[in-house]
Amino acid sequence: MSVISARKDRIWRQQPEGESLIRAKLDEALKCVDGAADFAKRLEQYAAIRLRDIVDHLALAPDDIKAAQAAGWRRGTDDVWRNPEGLFPALIERERTEIWLRVGSIDQFKMATGISAPTEGKPGASLRRGIAFARADTCFGVIERNGFAGYDASEEDVGYIRLARVGLQRFRARRREFDTVEQGLDYTEKLVDDVVAAVGSHRACDLWLKAERDYWMRRCHAGAVQKQRQDALGVGWANIDHHTYDGSRRHFRRTIGILEKLGYELREMLYAGELAGWGSQVLEQPVIGSTIFADVDLGPDELLVDFAHEELPELPKHRRAGLVSALLGESILEAGLNHVAALYDQNLFRSQMQALGIGMMPPFSSFPHLYQELTTGDWFPVDPTRVDELERAGHINAAEAERLRLDGTVATHLENIERNDAYKGFNREGIDNVLRKLDPRGYEKRPGKR
Repeated sequence: MSVISARKDRIWRQQPEGESLIRAKLDEALKCVDGAADFAKRLEQYAAIRLRDIVDHLALAPDDIKAAQAAGWRRGTDDVWRNPEGLFPALIERERTEIWLRVGSIDQFKMATGISAPTEGKPGASLRRGIAFARADTCFGVIERNGFAGYDASEEDVGYIRLARVGLQRFRARRREFDTVEQGLDYTEKLVDDVVAAVGSHRACDLWLKAERDYWMRRCHAGAVQKQRQDALGVGWANIDHHTYDGSRRHFRRTIGILEKLGYELREMLYAGELAGWGSQVLEQPVIGSTIFADVDLGPDELLVDFAHEELPELPKHRRAGLVSALLGESILEAGLNHVAALYDQNLFRSQMQALGIGMMPPFSSFPHLYQELTTGDWFPVDPTRVDELERAGHINAAEAERLRLDGTVATHLENIERNDAYKGFNREGIDNVLRKLDPRGYEKRPGKR
């Protein structure tokens, strides 16, 4: 990838024609399959999740496939139809209509719903599936993906499944604090290499994300609360939109390199302009459909820099991502994910969070096709010696340093995101606005303190 092509922001557009086709088929199926509409209603009432946001793929009759082709779907070499212009489910040609819904665990789904239909695929396999609600010509199925992009249940041997379980435990138990960041990155990269060698990059990526979310939920109250609510409905984190990392300039290239070993590819770069001081590398894992938003400080003269791969010299003064990394550590190490964004009916989610005593920041995107807001966040103490070093180096002033020593800083959030018309992009101006508010130097008093 050239510097210029890597630098250029991708323009994503709304896809109302394709979205109308998917919603029409979904509404038609909900009307005629007993139990499916009740399940969709429970998802919204108790977790603010729209059924559309956990649709994995559809099987449609030939006439419906022709209509989808006119709306932008194209057939791949595997005979699966995909529409890359938006967040669309894949389509497969069948004689009957099948709507397949993503869930985190089929076993958990069955326990939560009481549905006892047979499951294809062994526990721990890369893909498991089963019919949840059905009538003669239409059905709703649930599918559990563990780093696999196919559509039929996988049949790995027990040895491979054991290697995957061991890999997950290694990621969950991995050491995150070291004497130096370099030591931490060396350790993490070697661990990723080992798990990729054992189970492949796609399965390793799925295991990595599970472990990253586990660590994040131990630090993010809203994330832990919402996960319990979604588990109670049997869907787990099936509605993830993206994960967000912060990195220092010095170590950003190493962070991106580790993510690339897990199968991530550069999708687009976002750069807010000369005064904003940040850039974001958006990465996508095409096999498992995962997106990562990786933030780093940028200077006003770095418009054409491939900041994912080039060494970045230190700036005279940290911007937000650099300061957060200096205070809390790299996201890929001890700080963990900054936030996880999940797809919801944004109004329902906000009201449900508020009823649970969880506050929301003002929205940073508020359009018919894209709505984004963060929970108010979780405060964590900061090592005073880190604050002392930052003050001596001129990254923070005396008043900012004293506030950080006494109050700490916000470390984690859950993001409420609603997408419509299959819009796949981000709102650069809105992100710029919220990142300014998330700079530790700009926080108001910690809640509950006078």
